[in-house]
Amino acid sequence: MPTTTSLLPPAAATPSCSRTRTRSWPAAMAEAARAGATPPHRGLPDEIFIWEILVRLPPKSLLRCRAVCRGWRSATYTRGFLLAHHARQPTLPILYCYKLSDDEDEAECLDIIPFDHRAGLPAAEQIQSAARLAQASHLFLEASCDGLLVVSGGSAQFAICNPVTRQYAPLPLLSDKPFLAMYPYPPTGEYRLLTYPCRKSTLTSQVDCYVFALGSSQPPRNIGWVGVGELNFNATSLLFRGSLYWYLWQHESESNKIIVFDTTTESFRLLCGAVVPGCHELFEMDGMLGMSIFNMEGTVIDIWVLQQDYEREVWTFKCQIEMPVMEIRAQCGSHEDFWNVLVVPRDGELFVLLRFAGWLLQVDMNGKLVASLHRKGVGPTRLQLKQTLVPHAFFPTLEGYVVNDFPFI
Repeated sequence: MPTTTSLLPPAAATPSCSRTRTRSWPAAMAEAARAGATPPHRGLPDEIFIWEILVRLPPKSLLRCRAVCRGWRSATYTRGFLLAHHARQPTLPILYCYKLSDDEDEAECLDIIPFDHRAGLPAAEQIQSAARLAQASHLFLEASCDGLLVVSGGSAQFAICNPVTRQYAPLPLLSDKPFLAMYPYPPTGEYRLLTYPCRKSTLTSQVDCYVFALGSSQPPRNIGWVGVGELNFNATSLLFRGSLYWYLWQHESESNKIIVFDTTTESFRLLCGAVVPGCHELFEMDGMLGMSIFNMEGTVIDIWVLQQDYEREVWTFKCQIEMPVMEIRAQCGSHEDFWNVLVVPRDGELFVLLRFAGWLLQVDMNGKLVASLHRKGVGPTRLQLKQTLVPHAFFPTLEGYVVNDFPFI
């Protein structure tokens, strides 16, 4: 893994408050010129080489390029470049992989793997670990936002980390207020945590939620609660168009609801879901809110999308994916009934990732088994990772903050 000095800029980190390129390439190259750097390719304009080539590289490749010359190193450390570089990175579904001990009684480490499903990539490059964490038997991935991950378990009940820069810090404030979501607060760009004190089991119970800004010295702030239904806290939130979405589980009720949290006003509201029985998951596809609904056997998946007119709350059936059950069981040599299924959008289409009997399998929209990998301990999560080298000022303010140290391996 890269060393600490190659990952973080020598200057103090600045707050995360903008998602646009704040400095132009001439300013970045002016810094390089003042440093006495000479571009390694004199025939290629600096604007093209830095803002069209280096900005598109994966983080690990960019780190290696920093060693080429002082000009590249200086230009690629600027905040404007790092924000532009982050914007160019693909958003990929996260796989987990537990490495078991010799006696297979417990997991020794956890690999965090962005599944690069883009067309044209060799199979060996599709599944590459972004980071490896110790104490894997007690670690779980809870949330992902702009390349940052919230994990639970281990020596700290909750913690935040950047798998690329290998920064890690405990979040003791969540010890008595279980974690619900992490999101960027649009007015300031700071990252905030949404928590709740406990789970209520009745439909009439009201639970107050709390918001905490990372790096703030202020205590968590009570923002109230939507006050209806029981939120399926095991579900992962979906950040879509500046709001967080969760499917609302209402036992045997046929009235399916979605809880929406506006990250700007920090208020809750309800949205009607597609009234179809089954297991519901939310995703984003082509700028629209999508819902996948699995039948109880996990053999058929219905795909619905919410039309642009959100006020009417009209869901439209898009397609149905029939899983090749017999083919999968024959290939995996198992007749188990447990399926861990995830619908993933890709280039205007969908595919299905599923973990079954020690296999990771990929099925296309036509229900065709297109890829399989036999790897024990690997499986899909409902999180996505958009890797980043952007520095965040809140990390050093958190007690227990470390870089390139335990629990990273």
